[in-house]
This record gives sequence, C-alpha cells and structure tokens, in this order.
Amino acid sequence: MNKFKKMFMVAFIVAIFSQVNIDLLLTDFRFSSAAIAFPIFLFVYRKFNPIIMGFLTGVSIYIWRVGLYVARGGYYKEVLWSYFPEVIFYVFYGLIFISLFRKQNYRNNLNDYFFIIVICDFFSNIIEVYIRLKSDLSLYIIEIMGMLMLVALIRAGVAWVVLNGLKYYKMLLLKEQHEKRYKKLLWLTSKLKTEKYWLEKNMENIEKVMENAYGLYEKITLDKEKETWEDHAVNIAKDVHEIKKEYGLVVRGVDEITEIKLDDNGIYFSEVINILEESIKREIRYTQLDIHLDFSYRINFFTDKHYQLMSIFRNLVMNAVDSIKKTKKSGLISLNHNINEDNHIFVVKDNGTGIEENDLSHIFSPGFSTKIDYNTGKVNRGLGLSLVKQIVEDTFKGEIIVKSELGKGTEFEIIIPKNNLEVKS
Repeated sequence: MNKFKKMFMVAFIVAIFSQVNIDLLLTDFRFSSAAIAFPIFLFVYRKFNPIIMGFLTGVSIYIWRVGLYVARGGYYKEVLWSYFPEVIFYVFYGLIFISLFRKQNYRNNLNDYFFIIVICDFFSNIIEVYIRLKSDLSLYIIEIMGMLMLVALIRAGVAWVVLNGLKYYKMLLLKEQHEKRYKKLLWLTSKLKTEKYWLEKNMENIEKVMENAYGLYEKITLDKEKETWEDHAVNIAKDVHEIKKEYGLVVRGVDEITEIKLDDNGIYFSEVINILEESIKREIRYTQLDIHLDFSYRINFFTDKHYQLMSIFRNLVMNAVDSIKKTKKSGLISLNHNINEDNHIFVVKDNGTGIEENDLSHIFSPGFSTKIDYNTGKVNRGLGLSLVKQIVEDTFKGEIIVKSELGKGTEFEIIIPKNNLEVKS
C-alpha cells in the first residue's frame, strides 16, 4: 500500500473515532476522541506530511458527520457550516505541528511529544472556537481558555499513554524475537563451526596433495624414478577424490543450515532492498567514499529466492563501488526495479570507470578480472559476475545484459520472469 492510500485509510479511521465525543458547554463544540487518534497516527507514520494529513482528516470527519446527519433524517444545509470549523482544526493542527515541532527530537522521547500535542491541540482549538463564536468569544474567554487547556491536557495524556503502551508492547515483541533469533544463531554458529573444522582439515590435505603433485612434477622434469610416476599420480588422484567427497559433505551441510533448518519461507522485496542498502552504506562509510545510493522498486512482491537476489545485487553493487573508487570522485549507484506483463526488470547503474569494449564479451567468464593491484600483484578471482550470470540464467531462467562506456559508467539489466521469482506470502 503506497503512502497516499495509507493516508486516506488513516483519515478514515480517525473519522470513525470522531463519532466518540462529549458535548461541552459551548455552541456546537465537542470533546472528540479523533484528536487523540490523530497525533498517535502522526507519531506512528512519521513520513506522513502533517498538513496534508490534517486536511484529509478534517475533510473525512466533515463528510462523515454530514452524511450521518442526513442519514438520520436531517437536512444537510442545517449542518454544513456548524461542522466545517472542525476541518480548520485539523488543518491548523498539522500546520502548527510541521512548522514548529517537526524538527524537534520527539521521535524517541514521548514526554517531549506530550507537550507538542498539548500545544497543537490547544491553539488549534482556540482557532476553531474563534470561528464558531467570533464576537461572543470575549464574553467568557477565561472559562474557554481553561477548558481548552484541560481538554488538550486530557487528550494529550491519553495519546501519551497509548503510545507508551505501544512502545512497551513492541519492546516485548522485539525481545521475544531476539531470543528466538539468538537461539537460532547459536545453533547456526555451532553448525558452521563443524563445517569450518572440515574445511581446515581439508586445507591440510590440499597442501599435502600440492606437495606430492610438485614432487611428481620434479621427477617428470628431471626424468627420475619413472617406475614411481604411475603410483604417484594414482595416489594424488585418490587424495583429490577424498577431498572432493569431504567438500561435498561441507556443501551439503551448509545447504542444510541455510535452506532447510532455518525454515525460511521468504521475504518481501522491500526487505531485500533495505538490507542491501544498509549493508552497502556501511561499506561506503568504512571506505570513506563519496557515493550516493538510489534504490527504488515499482511493486513490493514476495519471494523465497531472496538469497539468490541478494547475491546478484550485492555482487553488482560492490563492483560498482570498486569502479567508482578507482575514479576518486563522487559517485552514484542506482538500483531501479520495473515490471512488464511477464517480467521483473532490474537495472543496476553506476558512473564509475566503465569497461573497455574489448572486455565486455569476457566479463562473465570465470577467472576474468579487470581488478589487479599492480603494487602487490594480487588479482581478484573474477568469480562475481560469472556467479551472477549463472544465478540469473540457471536459477531464474532470466537474462542479463551489460552496457558500458569507458570513463562514463556501466549498466546491468536483469530480466527475470515473474513466475520464477514471485511466490504467495
């Protein structure tokens, strides 16, 4: 659900709350519980524009009140004006909220937020009462001010209690989730430790095989002990076969940990984007690069292949970071998602060094790499893009297209059929 749909929905809910009210000793003035719900929703949905939200809420309440009055047999012209000042109340509430307090640090301090609500409620009520009473306002200004302050304190107090209740309930849920995740993490870590043991054991075996293979190479080169060559080669082949079997066990063990035991049914694409963006931002901060990220998506779908998606995007985005790093200038990396009738289309673009035209046909080949440190002689393994291509084509039955211009940047377009990516949540 996009932001505007949510705003309309919230305005409708607040309008329902407006039907719970108490008439005060003022003409057509009511103590409405909608003014309790409104600041609660403003706190929960912090990205909402308070002015737009106030206008939508005021109009919704106005339509609701007039509609109910007519439904009960009343004539609509009788209440068109008497209900209208409530629209003004919520518009000014949003205006005061955004102009004076939006930049204040109330997001994690509900005590500060309480006073913000009191001030917004109080002054919005003064404006509403002034519109209703006009010249009669001066006759009992002291009583009105005291009553409006009392109303503002009560409504702000109820909202404060509700928000604190939501806060502690959320903390309890998070605590419970953290305990479950911690137990899962302990189990996962212990399993990975076991697989790590096998990897370390095989490292020793690999070193022995390398030693034996080099020994055989020396004998062949020097044409010595020909009668031992055959046995030597067979033993090396046997050792490699044993290592292969043990690595097969490790791979199956890791597959079991990451796929089966975690009982992971999938996540929404927005979560993939959020996790990716946060991890890349940490990497950018660590390397102290001036890189801006622009990630967006057309629709939020559910997928059980989020690990594969993350592997694709992480490799492409990290390659983009490395490419921009070489330019030593400010960079932009974008990941944009779109759809057509049959496919999801993802475009990863950067303004880095680009790729030479002669290299474009080789970049997906295993072992090919343009990342060479000429100071140390260290060469990147060049497995990232070959892995990306394999996942796109084999796992998703999709297609990956690359466009690049030297000195201007690179663009990867990934096309994946919807039925190979989406699942029902």
